[in-house]
Amino acid sequence: MEHPASEPPQNTFTCQLCDLSSPFTYYGQKPPNTRAIVLLEECFLTKDPFSPDKEKFLVLGSECSLCRKRVCVGSDCSLFYTKRFCLQCVDQNLEQFPRQIQAELAKKKQSSRAAVS
Repeated sequence: MEHPASEPPQNTFTCQLCDLSSPFTYYGQKPPNTRAIVLLEECFLTKDPFSPDKEKFLVLGSECSLCRKRVCVGSDCSLFYTKRFCLQCVDQNLEQFPRQIQAELAKKKQSSRAAVS
């Protein structure tokens, strides 16, 4: 059965790298019911289920500024450095990032390899 064109699509955020999936209540930079909060990027947000406060929210993820994949904010999927980048694009463009970020990512890769061994 098809949905009428007037119905909004299902509001579900899914990370295209790790498949984390969650309903979202807002997409944008200015969350509703908040005072003076403007996020640095367009984000998928959900109400904080652990807080009765309407102003509390969780950031689920955003789009990679290069490839446009939807990625969660988890450190295994994305990095925010002035904009959101999926780790695949970070790896492909690593030389474009500051040395400090390159060093942090190298350290993270070494510790993840040690954990697998």
